[in-house]
Amino acid sequence: MAFTGRYEVESEDNYDAFVKYIGIPSDIIEKGRNFKVVTEVAQNGNDFVWTQIYPTGQSMTNKFTIGKEADMETMGGKKFKATVKMEDGKVVADFPNYHHTAEIAGGKLVEVSVKTKGGETGSVIGKPFTVFV
Repeated sequence: MAFTGRYEVESEDNYDAFVKYIGIPSDIIEKGRNFKVVTEVAQNGNDFVWTQIYPTGQSMTNKFTIGKEADMETMGGKKFKATVKMEDGKVVADFPNYHHTAEIAGGKLVEVSVKTKGGETGSVIGKPFTVFV
């Protein structure tokens, strides 16, 4: 499917300000700034398993079906319920403090988060992850 793959962070825009806004502590922001987080997406029709894998070995996984309410978790560890949608080829979800979209553009995973209040944006572009054997 269109989203299935592994993507390593290639670039970030406004990372520090955005993650601070959503409640990530400063010491974690400092550590995370140089991490190469890998996002792994498995898509089977409208069913998704969306996992972020951190260099520390920790991971965070959200499982959802487009159009159905699901239990979700923010990268800050807050749990909430959301209905993820598909709009114009983009996966769209409203997190507690921000609106998040993800799409595949030019073979890359492009994720954009916009603050619910203030409109400030944070974005991450992930390039396809290649493992050399």
